Amino acid sequence: MLYENKSSNFVISKFNAVYSREEVKQLKETFWTRFGQYMALHTSADGEKINWVNYRTGIKHLRFKMEADKRVALIAIEWTHQDISMRTLLWEQFEEYRTMLTGILGEEWIWDLEVMDEQGKLVSMIYTTMEGKSIFKQEDWPDLISFFKPRLMALDEFWCDAQYGFEIFKS
Repeated sequence: MLYENKSSNFVISKFNAVYSREEVKQLKETFWTRFGQYMALHTSADGEKINWVNYRTGIKHLRFKMEADKRVALIAIEWTHQDISMRTLLWEQFEEYRTMLTGILGEEWIWDLEVMDEQGKLVSMIYTTMEGKSIFKQEDWPDLISFFKPRLMALDEFWCDAQYGFEIFKS
């Protein structure tokens, strides 16, 4: 997360570069737009056209999340239901698919039943991160894209097969 001074319009990054709030917003928007344009060239595992940046799982409170800031990129399966018992049920269902998910991802991810999100709410996440790359440095964008793309496509492949086991959670 960036160091923000709530009383000013500036954000100071780890690299001591000062960006206005508008510049921060613009840089992030440009990165995610370019990433979306790049990913639009790829269809889902089912062969469908898909909005990769705003991936829809069809399950309320369950999403594939991607974030990047000045030093860390994160990709996750996140479920945000406020009721811990509902999050636990989803957790248990994901546990049933853990071997399949790990096999498709080709790597082990971190499983966290309770983690605090940006708004201070408890959520559950299965995630991985990449450190040392900044969304604010365009020279890091190829590395960020190389981090996000195969993992997001693997999550899609997993979801195309596993989603039927989660239909009980559809509202």
